[in-house]
Amino acid sequence: MKGLLVIFATVFLAELGDKTQLATILFASDGARSPWGVFAAAALALVAATGLAVLLGVAAERYLATIPLKLVAGLGFIAIGLLSVAEHFRA
Repeated sequence: MKGLLVIFATVFLAELGDKTQLATILFASDGARSPWGVFAAAALALVAATGLAVLLGVAAERYLATIPLKLVAGLGFIAIGLLSVAEHFRA
């Protein structure tokens, strides 16, 4: 149970204020859409994206068992950060 709470808390905190949440807020603020419909569609999209991430993680673990995945993920986040900073200075 503790492992599930750690996963929940980590993903929940990572999702706060991200582009997905902001898009959901914009959809919900549109009076033409049902708030429950927006909730259902956003929840289903997050479940589908998470399912895909889990499948990719399982496949990656099989084929990349010798490479520390935390290192690969960390380097990926650093690369995305550097690209974001570079984009800022190009504008």
